[in-house]
Amino acid sequence: MTLNLSCDGMKAVLSKWGKIRPNHDMQDGILHLPSWAQTALGTPIPLYRKDHTVDGHPLLFIGGVHGDEPEGVRLAEDLLSWIRGTVKLQKPLKDWILIPDINPDGSRLQQRMNGRGVDLNRNFPSKDWSPESKGPRYYPGSHPGSEPETQALVNLIRDERPRVVIHFHSWKPCVVYSGDGRMWAETVAQGTGYEVRKDIGYPTPGSLGQYGALDLGVPVVCVEAQEGGSLDELWPRFGRGISSLLLEKRK
Repeated sequence: MTLNLSCDGMKAVLSKWGKIRPNHDMQDGILHLPSWAQTALGTPIPLYRKDHTVDGHPLLFIGGVHGDEPEGVRLAEDLLSWIRGTVKLQKPLKDWILIPDINPDGSRLQQRMNGRGVDLNRNFPSKDWSPESKGPRYYPGSHPGSEPETQALVNLIRDERPRVVIHFHSWKPCVVYSGDGRMWAETVAQGTGYEVRKDIGYPTPGSLGQYGALDLGVPVVCVEAQEGGSLDELWPRFGRGISSLLLEKRK
């Protein structure tokens, strides 16, 4: 299945990260693409990544898939702050890509879905995608990959072939993995007291986890932070595990 790109020139941006494109900003050795992609309503979606790659298989972090889960955006933003501080200290990091908020329209509207009322985490073109929905909040779209936010992630994952995809949400506290993601999930969950689970406990056709596991063979980890908890407590809880994934061990 061929998906349309969400904005002109995105294929060029995604295919050759080593070359600086016009729409970029370099800060402390971090490449910032402020309009890497656009939402269904035309809102820019920023992306950050390590400037100089080593092995070409980054760790991909995503926040804000659901706009009514501010914990996911805050955890991604705190991760970016930690990365900036670590880069300034000249500590070596593995290759990484970070999208703080893939659904800025949903975040602005404080709703689960994107600006067109689609649940992005049911819109991925996985083998098990289904047009059925258990309610409006879970509407999977008119067809798999119908939304430009989803299209952007599909192209990014296929082009970059990340080692793991980690996306941040909030619900009941747990860390869920798909495919061969158990090791990654256990590392993220270390010291948190959160349960590591193989699935969320109910079917999620068309989700990012299903797409990664069923179609691409890419491990996916879904962090479900405690819904309604203090945002200031997120990084102190998860920082140890997430940072250990990124830090290169000195020889």
